[in-house]
Amino acid sequence: MTLLVERIDSPAALSPARSQRDTETVQFAQAALEAGKKEGLQLAVRARYVALAAIACLLLAINPAWEQLYYVALLGLFALIGWAQVRVGRVGVSRSELALLFCDLALLTFVIVVPNPFGTTHWPVAMQYHFGNFIYFFVLLAGATLAYSWRTVITVGTWTAALWVIGVAWVWWQPDRDPALTARIAEAVDSDHRLFALISPDAIGFGLRIQEIVVFLIVAGTLALAVRRSNDLLIRHAAVERERGNLARYFSPNVVTELSKHDEPLKQVRTQDVAVLFVDIVGFTAFADVRTPEEVVRTLREFHGLMEQEVFRHDGTLDKYLGDGLMATFGTPFAGARDASNALRCAQAMIAAADGWNAQRAASSEPPMRVGFGLHYGPVVLGDIGHTCLEFAVIGATVNAASRLEGLTRTLDCALVASNDLVSRARLELGSAAETFASLVAVDPQVIRGLERPIAIWTQPRATP
Repeated sequence: MTLLVERIDSPAALSPARSQRDTETVQFAQAALEAGKKEGLQLAVRARYVALAAIACLLLAINPAWEQLYYVALLGLFALIGWAQVRVGRVGVSRSELALLFCDLALLTFVIVVPNPFGTTHWPVAMQYHFGNFIYFFVLLAGATLAYSWRTVITVGTWTAALWVIGVAWVWWQPDRDPALTARIAEAVDSDHRLFALISPDAIGFGLRIQEIVVFLIVAGTLALAVRRSNDLLIRHAAVERERGNLARYFSPNVVTELSKHDEPLKQVRTQDVAVLFVDIVGFTAFADVRTPEEVVRTLREFHGLMEQEVFRHDGTLDKYLGDGLMATFGTPFAGARDASNALRCAQAMIAAADGWNAQRAASSEPPMRVGFGLHYGPVVLGDIGHTCLEFAVIGATVNAASRLEGLTRTLDCALVASNDLVSRARLELGSAAETFASLVAVDPQVIRGLERPIAIWTQPRATP
């Protein structure tokens, strides 16, 4: 299968970043084509087996004679060639595949042109053309469109035409096996040469043979265009999937979904109620100062991976990583029915995940990590910021308050601090009797910098070692 890429007139004029992106896109498309080629070959060989079985039944039904077993045996050779094509198939130019394709066409030409050596009749060789068996070439052509490039489809058409011409030339050189029969037919039709060309056992029918070749080439060309268009669509789809995959590395799945559905889904600036969650490792700076860079990065990757998993599992949006912490929002880009309860449950699941992580670290003689969680619910401003490099921003007093509530976990020596606004909203969503609230403890209102008045909060204690 030929890889189709965009033509670049001036490679030297491209920036290194653009060249790198183009290279990555080509590699991604190459992988997609490789998968498509394998799938196409498997589909083609299955279709071949079905077609061969149908043809075998058709041959025996039309002419139920022992001599037809010769053709059934040759059908087994076609099945073997199809199996070999799957074994050697790969993307790009493959001499083995081309050789097998040529064997397909050459074998079919032989079967159609050369009389059955086990046949009981001794008609002139040209009688083979009276059976209209050229149509079986279209079966091979159809199979080629499932697995090969448009150039290969054109090649199949060209090779078929060439082999058919060679077959016609070979038959033309063969002597008439029954000249007496030919003479009697000529005498019967008198001067009607057209009728004689139709019914004479020694007539090749050059006009019909040319018509078969021309029609076959037209069909092959049309199918090649269809295959080329299909390949183009596959490459474009691969590029889109790569871009979507790149987005998924930086945005949460729900934001990626909105970006892929609409041209500018996040551009409209608006205000809505959102649950905001801040997570931070307590004392990580001191930890990092006495560790190697590799150990620091490994620790952060483990921690972020655990936290990120819970954010997405609870329908949240990973807004950004903040060094050894992160910020997540619930209700973005669009508000949901359980944003506050999802945020609270996410934080509690993160606490459980962090406790499990610390147990693993203790088993490896590594120091435990204390993690703080802050949650708040309220109005925020949503929208794109930036000009060329856009960022979906969530800003406002609610965000600042959530960050400062996380900071209170150090003062209050607890794992989680949630505002009463968030807990109250979660109670409306889940009901006051939900187990989610069993571990929460009410605390006197606290002064939060940036807010006009103290706010009531709830805490969740750390697990006892």
